[in-house]
Amino acid sequence: MIQELIVVEGVDDVAAVKKAVQAEVLPVHGFAVKSKKTLDKIRFASERIGVIVLTDPDHAGRTIRETIEKAVPNVKHAYISRKEGTKKDNIGVENASSEAIIAALEKARFKLVENTQEFSLADMDSYGLSGASGSKERRQNLGQLLRIGYGNTKQFLARLNHFGISRDELEKALSQINKRV
Repeated sequence: MIQELIVVEGVDDVAAVKKAVQAEVLPVHGFAVKSKKTLDKIRFASERIGVIVLTDPDHAGRTIRETIEKAVPNVKHAYISRKEGTKKDNIGVENASSEAIIAALEKARFKLVENTQEFSLADMDSYGLSGASGSKERRQNLGQLLRIGYGNTKQFLARLNHFGISRDELEKALSQINKRV
């Protein structure tokens, strides 16, 4: 599994990257990247596991890349060529082959890590993050507090493990959430 968070423009790009490699991928939804919430997620990932930016080979992609780099200077960059990202008149990461995406990421020098499993689906149940009344809201609040974002049970579990959240960190955050209620 690739250690770094891979930042892309949209959900079609997420699908293309996940088809090529095993990684955590964050879509910034185009120019929504300028939101404080999105940039905070990228900053946190940069501090915790590293970030690779892989945007479309066009003007919008360059602008998004520059916005991210200005806010989080230590990100890595992966590039696909216009030729690799073009299908008919559409330019984007989603059009690139898995081979082109892998080659771009290799040039950015990603790190491979073991897929750690600190937490399991049983933990999600025992912490009330799955299958319980209010579990969705608990994941939302916890994701915000831990700075890993919201996800369904499976996505949230993957983020807890990928971002290396410790059991102690999780339990402290849950304690804070429980005090609010």
